[in-house]
Amino acid sequence: MPWKLRYYSKLPKLKNPVFIEGLPGIGNVGKIAIDIILEETKAKKVLSFQSDQLPNTVFVNEQNLVELPKIEMYHQKIKGHDFLFMSGDVQPTTEQSSYEFCRMIIKTLEGYKCNRLITLGGIGLNQIPKQPKVFCTGNSKSFTQEFVPYKAHLNLYGVVGPIVGVSGLLLGLSDPAKIQSASLLAETFGHPIYIGFKGAREILRVLNEKYKLNLGLQKLDQEIKGADEEFERMQAGLPPQETAKKVSKYVQKMGKVKETSYIG
Repeated sequence: MPWKLRYYSKLPKLKNPVFIEGLPGIGNVGKIAIDIILEETKAKKVLSFQSDQLPNTVFVNEQNLVELPKIEMYHQKIKGHDFLFMSGDVQPTTEQSSYEFCRMIIKTLEGYKCNRLITLGGIGLNQIPKQPKVFCTGNSKSFTQEFVPYKAHLNLYGVVGPIVGVSGLLLGLSDPAKIQSASLLAETFGHPIYIGFKGAREILRVLNEKYKLNLGLQKLDQEIKGADEEFERMQAGLPPQETAKKVSKYVQKMGKVKETSYIG
């Protein structure tokens, strides 16, 4: 089945919207960041993307019922500026389906007259970073330079490997469409069960300062402390505590992230 778009609401006329993507990847940094943005901004669901090119699985939701994996786009106007956000449970399963999906996204963004695209992801390290750095790359020097005042580092060459999946392909495929793109990549621990709250927070800080999203990050700070304590317990082989419930909503639908050294 080819990719199918299901529309939930009609968008108003958008003016130079900024598109921000966050799908599961290393530490699920991008997904955590975008889900917090959706919650904080109360963005409205616009459409969903459905296909049999998504993983052949279902998830058990909070009502103890099953649901198919989904990828969705949301809209919100913040301080007079239009934003489109993309979140999801999964990524396409094959290289070909990933290309097809990303080309469809680019075509959709062209229809919305979008000229700025941002992808979010993590950089897997061999140990937990105390203060994760955020790196920025993209298809436009002028666009990536805009993130420097917010402590994003541009010196990626020779430091990190390839950016895989949707977060990388959108950057490359946006160039022919004349959409300026950038990727914000935060350092995180490359352990299969580690949840990259710290890296997600640094990405949110950058986006919050640049775009004045008015995000309240105090609650996330509490979750970071709890998640780190829980991870230490798990490493020590102690029984999981109540803290696990706080992070479960971010891991139930994503499964384990493969332990790799590249970015996604």
